[in-house]
Amino acid sequence: MKTRYIFLLVVSAAAAAALLPARGQGQTAPTNREASRPQAGTGPATGGVLGILRHGDWQCALPGDAGGEAFIEVPAEAFRTGTASSYESPAGNGIYLMRGTEVLFTRGPKKDQRFRVLGENTMQKLNPDGSPSKLICTRVSNGN
Repeated sequence: MKTRYIFLLVVSAAAAAALLPARGQGQTAPTNREASRPQAGTGPATGGVLGILRHGDWQCALPGDAGGEAFIEVPAEAFRTGTASSYESPAGNGIYLMRGTEVLFTRGPKKDQRFRVLGENTMQKLNPDGSPSKLICTRVSNGN
């Protein structure tokens, strides 16, 4: 094709895109299908890719002080992660959901507890308002 024809095609396509109403690009009122999609910020989870915690035993502790123990273990908060996003704790079994860097326990004795993943083997418990608490949980074994 000659250069002038290509130029005319590009200019006419740009003009058509600018003058015609945009469809399906979020500039018009949402359709029923678009309205049914989850909206950002409507749920307690932060969003992100679904994932799982590494399987194994998790030990939870509070920070100690310089004059005594470096940390104070909290056995009641300990748990073991397994297959299918399941966990076992001293109080019973349950299920968790991991989205992005947030873990939400959805069933069982830890139901509604939230944690922020700090690393591959470390999580920090979140208060009900979403602020970080002092409790840190660390994976201490792979469960074998």
